[in-house]
Amino acid sequence: MRFQTILFDAGGVLVTPNWDRVAAALDRQGVRVAAEALAAVEPWVKRQFDVAPTVQTTNDAQRGFLYFDLILTRAGIEASAATDAALAELKAFNDTEGAWDAVVPDAIATLRRLRGAGCTLGVVSNANGTLRRMFRRVGLEPHLDVLVDSSEEGVEKPDPRLFEIALERAGSARDRAIFCGDIYQIDVVGARAAGLPVVLLDPTGQYVDVDCPRVQSLTAFADGVLDGRFE
Repeated sequence: MRFQTILFDAGGVLVTPNWDRVAAALDRQGVRVAAEALAAVEPWVKRQFDVAPTVQTTNDAQRGFLYFDLILTRAGIEASAATDAALAELKAFNDTEGAWDAVVPDAIATLRRLRGAGCTLGVVSNANGTLRRMFRRVGLEPHLDVLVDSSEEGVEKPDPRLFEIALERAGSARDRAIFCGDIYQIDVVGARAAGLPVVLLDPTGQYVDVDCPRVQSLTAFADGVLDGRFE
């Protein structure tokens, strides 16, 4: 097997926003929307802002505000003092605990499977300094060997230096590592700049026009790594 070091993005790959928490925060402000409705529009919103000009002119924190504003708009919710208050509550939680804390259903099984095959596993994430604590809280940390949080390192994807930090800490040769991300202009562009092959996680088929391998699930990604499909 070519790849011995498997790197993942965090948000959108191993974890997602906790939409139940988002819906509850809105509800406390009198804004009624189902968590399922918010989750359903998220793939279209992510694809909408995944363009080079947006990524090149914003940082991760700024994109976070844009992301949630677009989620509400796409779900048919008008911006108001109530939505502002709900988002402020969510930001306060995210700043201390990390609000992207819903573990993707096949994440732990995938990590166990790859580690069982002898792989070193790591995360390379644009995050806010809470990644390690949040991964410990939701049970992901024990399955990972390397956690690279951009806030701790002072550099964000798509800057290739964040991937290079992960490779160094994993003790990995560049040609033995592969990355799985979910945002083309951040993850694919960044990983390629670092000389890494990359697979895009695209569960809903938003990226049919991109020039990289795509999978619909982490299970399918692990299948491809283990059977040599991505070599």
